[in-house]
Amino acid sequence: MTKQKFTGGNAALALGVCYYPEHWPEDDWADDAAQMVALGLRFVRIGEFAWSRLEPREGVFDFDWLDRAIHTLAGAGLQVILCTPTATPPKWLIDAHPDILPVDPHHGHTRGFGSRRHYDFSSPQFLKEAQRISAVLARRYGDDSRIAGWQTDNELCCHDTTHSASPQARSAFQGWCKNHYGEIERLNAAWGNVFWSMEYPSFDSIELPFATVTEPNPAHQLAYRRFASEQVIHFHDSCIDAMRPHVQGQWITHNFIPMKDTQVDCFALARPLDFVSYDSYPLGRSEFLLGREEPELAQRYMRTGHPDYTAYYLDQCRGLKRQGFWIMEQQPGPVNWAPSNPRPAEGMVTLWTLEAIAHGADVVSYFRWRQAAFAQEQMHAGLLRPDRSRSDAWAEIETVVKVLDALAPLPLPQPTAQVALVVDVSAQWVTEIEKQGQHAEAQRVAFQFYRCLRQLDITVDIVSADADLAGYALVMVPSLPIVRPALLESLADTSAAVLFGPRCGAKTEEFQIPPQRAPGALQTLVDIRVNSVETLRPDVAEGFDYQGNTFLSRLWCEDISVGNASVEMRYQSTRAGLVRNNRCLYLATLTDDAFLLQLFKNLLGEAGISWQAMPDDVRCIRRGEVGFAFNYGARPAPLTGLADKTFLWGSEEIPGHGVSIWREPGTGS
Repeated sequence: MTKQKFTGGNAALALGVCYYPEHWPEDDWADDAAQMVALGLRFVRIGEFAWSRLEPREGVFDFDWLDRAIHTLAGAGLQVILCTPTATPPKWLIDAHPDILPVDPHHGHTRGFGSRRHYDFSSPQFLKEAQRISAVLARRYGDDSRIAGWQTDNELCCHDTTHSASPQARSAFQGWCKNHYGEIERLNAAWGNVFWSMEYPSFDSIELPFATVTEPNPAHQLAYRRFASEQVIHFHDSCIDAMRPHVQGQWITHNFIPMKDTQVDCFALARPLDFVSYDSYPLGRSEFLLGREEPELAQRYMRTGHPDYTAYYLDQCRGLKRQGFWIMEQQPGPVNWAPSNPRPAEGMVTLWTLEAIAHGADVVSYFRWRQAAFAQEQMHAGLLRPDRSRSDAWAEIETVVKVLDALAPLPLPQPTAQVALVVDVSAQWVTEIEKQGQHAEAQRVAFQFYRCLRQLDITVDIVSADADLAGYALVMVPSLPIVRPALLESLADTSAAVLFGPRCGAKTEEFQIPPQRAPGALQTLVDIRVNSVETLRPDVAEGFDYQGNTFLSRLWCEDISVGNASVEMRYQSTRAGLVRNNRCLYLATLTDDAFLLQLFKNLLGEAGISWQAMPDDVRCIRRGEVGFAFNYGARPAPLTGLADKTFLWGSEEIPGHGVSIWREPGTGS
């Protein structure tokens, strides 16, 4: 089949909304659809939580209401995104097969019916049911021209649902271990089970790594996380396989949550999709990021979100398939699920929408059309209030429509980057399992590298550890304890400068210290050996000098022996902190942003990459000949060097919480 993809260009940019016709009187549908079209929306997503209405009893289907909803929405001129409803198994299915329910790995109780995502990825019965309902829908609507495409499930792994301590998860994990290791003696050796007398006599005696007196064996935990990731991917792939034979001329996507929250290899999860989508909630997620750890920043950006946090995940989504993506859910007002749920500052819904487009999104869809008056999300804002009056976001979306009209004549290729940031879910797993020090997790380190690059106006490609790195001038590997051969091959094939952060190469595939000590396989690129590691309290930082300035070492500090490498920075008086072998550098400690900014300026200059220091609240990015600037601050911010540009929106002074968009000179009228 010909797969429809939205990968850039003027015809692709569009807006959409998430709609729940089953929640509202049918008499409202036609007026809702007409208002959507009048607002400038083109896509409408429906059906992701409607299993109980689609199949009220086992094998008894009711499609009449859905047929009428599709007829009404499409008749108004909207393109429908239809979802598979597997995120919410109905009560009759749970009653018939209670083993579908997952078991909470932290507390040991069975998670009950009454919300969503109440299924176990290791349940053979639920896999069968999910494939069945997915195929039923695909057979009925897979060649319907009114359906633009499909969203699978909803926010896979949200609410900490990747892991389960159920009997079926234990049995499946035992089978996974047998397939992976072959012999129990090999598993015991790989995991180091001789320690604390943890040796297993057989595969069917293996326990899940939960509810132990103290921490479970880290190798055991890593194996389980690999298994759990593969279970999610197998489930999702199987549902898509059930749909594909019946889907004609329609695409299939999935709405991802932040990569760190899935606990899954998202590059593998994205593989069978035509493109990926993302659910963007800048305020709620910034509150979780900053609220307890950086309260001053949380206060400062309470109504805007952190200037780099949303962009970090937008760039991750673009990197999953190296192409354009969608925002399937865009926050339009206060949400209901964060520790606090403030109202966005005026202008931020417009800013977030255009920021997503600037980073490579082709469609932005708002969640939701109408605020629910009932159930769990009744405090979550929509474009309409419960009484159908218009919310504050309405006028901002009208502004977005005007901006998209200004962009419509222009080609918008995906952003291009000279800098790659290498990430891998194994880094998250290792640094969560073996914390060793507070706040030294891989995701935090990667985000620090990213935000410092963005403060220098650098476009970043976030790529997997097996990506082709040819064409990049600078490669950053912030935190990658397990280094696989594919990455070493890619690094050997590129002429780029490479910076490794601390802890890179620190573990083998089986979570052991390499025989030759860390950084293990990376010693072919940087001739050092890690002698020992200390971690510092979060409220302690130690000064060091670099190029005439004083910076701070913090959190994670390595003592290293240096072979045939040059030392470019020392900390703790005598310890080598930054070393170089030709084009490869290794940083032995976590630091403050100020040091990374100075180091990155040096490396960018050596690589021939232009940079400019951005104001604290301003970020820029380009799609081809079109440049975008976003002001997360409340006060106007001037831009420099744009006097000869043609402004499509705004001007050289970006208003508070505003956007400026320009076109490079000499590219047409």
